[in-house]
Amino acid sequence: MRVLVAAASRHGSTREIAQVIGEQLCEMGIATDVKDARDVISVEEYDAVVLGSAIYVGQWLADARELVDTRAAQLLNRKVWLFSSGLADAPSKDANNAPALLTRMKNTGAIGHRHFPGKLDVLQLSLAERAAIMAARGKYGDSRDMNVVREWARSIGEAITLDHPVNA
Repeated sequence: MRVLVAAASRHGSTREIAQVIGEQLCEMGIATDVKDARDVISVEEYDAVVLGSAIYVGQWLADARELVDTRAAQLLNRKVWLFSSGLADAPSKDANNAPALLTRMKNTGAIGHRHFPGKLDVLQLSLAERAAIMAARGKYGDSRDMNVVREWARSIGEAITLDHPVNA
């Protein structure tokens, strides 16, 4: 059993979430690779994939969208979970929701999707990003709860090991 955890992250916050997911799966004895979405050439060697992206202006980043678009056929033959990370505690109606999320889930055969609140460090933002955040009244700070991320990763690990017991 081998799992790929891939994420698209502009400033590193979503990448850190992917790393925590990967660490949790490894602690459960599941062979796991953590990669940036842009570095994934194929998912053929993996039995399961956890794919996530930061949300900007209501959309997944291009690297994650491209991975879904170019590897859809491969993803449909694996267990897939999706996650998103953004400033809101829950995605807005127009942001990370139908139809884009539903289409993404359908195209990957995803078992589930989880939205995690994000992290916003003003020192990492460009002037344009700061202006957009101010206009949207975004709050700076780290809203991520890595214990919640670990709990979700454990549930994925349990689902994977039910079908493929570790060391079996």
